[in-house]
Amino acid sequence: MHFPTYIAKRYLVSKSSQNAVNIINLVTFLVVVIGAAALFIVLSGFSGLKTFTLSFSNSFDPDLKIMSDGGKFMKFTHEAHKQLRNIPEIAYFSREIEEQVLLTHQHKNHVALIKGVDTTYTHVVQTDSILYYGNWFDKELNEVVTGIGTASLLGLALNDYMNPLRILVPKPGKGSITSGSTPYNEVAVTVSGVYAVTEDLDKKYVFADLATVQRILHKTPEELTGINVKLVTGADVAKAKEHIAEVFPNGIQIKDRVEQNDALYRMLNTENMATYLIFTLVLVIALFNVVGAIIMMILDKRKNLNTLFSMGATVRQLRHIFFVQGLMVTLVGGVIGIALGLLLTWSQMILGWLLITPTLPYPVEIHLANIGIVFGTIAVLGLIASRIASGRISEKLIMEQG
Repeated sequence: MHFPTYIAKRYLVSKSSQNAVNIINLVTFLVVVIGAAALFIVLSGFSGLKTFTLSFSNSFDPDLKIMSDGGKFMKFTHEAHKQLRNIPEIAYFSREIEEQVLLTHQHKNHVALIKGVDTTYTHVVQTDSILYYGNWFDKELNEVVTGIGTASLLGLALNDYMNPLRILVPKPGKGSITSGSTPYNEVAVTVSGVYAVTEDLDKKYVFADLATVQRILHKTPEELTGINVKLVTGADVAKAKEHIAEVFPNGIQIKDRVEQNDALYRMLNTENMATYLIFTLVLVIALFNVVGAIIMMILDKRKNLNTLFSMGATVRQLRHIFFVQGLMVTLVGGVIGIALGLLLTWSQMILGWLLITPTLPYPVEIHLANIGIVFGTIAVLGLIASRIASGRISEKLIMEQG
C-alpha cells in the first residue's frame, strides 16, 4: 500500500493524545454526515413535490396538443381528420374550441373559458379522475361540467332545471347595436358534474359539447382552437410530432406536456436549483470544519511528521497524508449521510409520518440522480477543503518541531 495512504488511514481511526482534537474530529465528521443527509432529504422532498404538483396538470392535459401558430382558430378539414387517424403513434384525438364567456346564475356572474369538446375527449383525458361529483355531460341534454371553484362562486347545483346556468358570448361582427337586439348570444344549460384539479383551474374552465359551443360562437364545424392527442403507450413523442406536422404543413404548433406547462416546469426547476445552491452554501460553511480539523491534526502530529521527514519522506508525501485523510473523512461521512437520508426518506414513503394534512403525507421520492448529486457535491467540496488544509504543511513547519 502507498505509505501516505496507509498513514492517513491510521490517523483516521486512531485517537489523538489531545482530547480537544478528538472532539473536533468527531464534530467535523458529524457535520459532514448531517449535511449530506439534509441535502439528500431536501432534494428527495422536492422530487416528490414536483411529481405531486405535476400529477394535477398531467391528469388535465393531453399528451400532445395541436394549436394554431398564427391566429386563435385553425381549420381541421375532413382530409386532415383521416390522415391524423392513420398516424400509428396516435391512440385517440379530440377536437376542441375555447372562448371567454360570461357565466350568470341567480344574479351572480363569473368570467371563464368555455371549452367545447367532442365525445372522444373522455378517451384522451381521464375525466373520471378529475370529476369531483356528478357525471360527464351528455351532448344531447345541453349539459356542462364546471370546476368546483366556479360552482361555489355561482352557487350551482347539479341537474337544477328550474335555475339553469346561463352562458353569454359576445356576438361577432361590426357596426352598432340596433334597438331590440342584444350584443350577445345566450344559452341556458344545466350542470351535470363538477371537476376538481387545482384552485386556478377549478375557476377557469367550463366543459360543454363542441357543436353547441361552435353554434353560439358562429363557427363552422371545421373551425377549432386546438386538437388534443393521446399517444399509444411507449410511442416516440418526437416521431409523433413529425408525423402530425406532415398533416398540417404550416401554421400550427405541437406542444407536449412540458411545453404546455413550461412556466410551471421552469418555476419548479428554479426552486429546486435555488434550494440546492442554498444547501450547498451551508455545506461549504460546514466543510470549513474539515479544514480546521485537518490543521489541528497537522499541529498535533508535527513530531511524527518530523520523524517521517528525517526518514526521507518528502513534503509532498506528507501533504498527501492529510489530503487523503480529509478526503476520507468527507467521503465516509457523505456515504453515511446519504444512507441516513435514504433511511429517513424510505420511512416517509412507507409510513408517511410527516403529514401536510391529516390524511396527506408529504410526498418524497428516491432518485439515483439525487444520490449522485449529493455524493458529487460532498466529494468536490471535500477535495477542495482537504487541498487547502494539507497545503499548510511546509518544511519550515516540520523543522520548527525538530
